[in-house]
Amino acid sequence: MGPGPTDSTAGSPGPPDRQTLQLLDRQLRTESLIAGTEFDPDVYEPRLLHALVDAGQYPETVVAARFDIRWFTTDDFSFHYVETHQDDSRWECRWDRHPNPHNARLHFHRPPNAVAATDLSLSSCHPLDVYSTVLDAIEGRIQSIWEQ
Repeated sequence: MGPGPTDSTAGSPGPPDRQTLQLLDRQLRTESLIAGTEFDPDVYEPRLLHALVDAGQYPETVVAARFDIRWFTTDDFSFHYVETHQDDSRWECRWDRHPNPHNARLHFHRPPNAVAATDLSLSSCHPLDVYSTVLDAIEGRIQSIWEQ
C-alpha cells in the first residue's frame, strides 16, 4: 500500500497521534467489513494506518479497497478511501481536517478522483465519531455498487 495524501502547501498538521491510531486500529479489528490492518512504518512508531476492506464485500469489478488513516496530535486527520477496479481505474474520496488554502479546515474530497473538495460539517470530530461516519459512507458505497 502506498502512502496517503500529503499537502505540502498547507504546512504540517503536527506529529502523528499514535494513541489515536492504535485506538482506531483496535476498533477496525472488530469490524467484519475489514480484512486486516497495518501500521506504517510499524506498530511502534505509527504515522499511518492502512485498513484493507474485505474484497468479498464487493462485486467482482472491484478487485481491492482500502482506506488510509492519518491522525495528528492537533486533532487534524485524513481518511482516504480507495477502490481499485478490474480495468485498473480507481474510485476514491477523502475526509480531511487540516489547514489548507482550498477550503475550510474540515472538508471532503469528492469521488471519483478525490480532487474537488467541499466544506464538511460533522457533529463531532472525536476519532470514533469520524471513524463511524467514514465506515457508514463506505458501507453505503458498497451498497450503491451492488445496486448499479
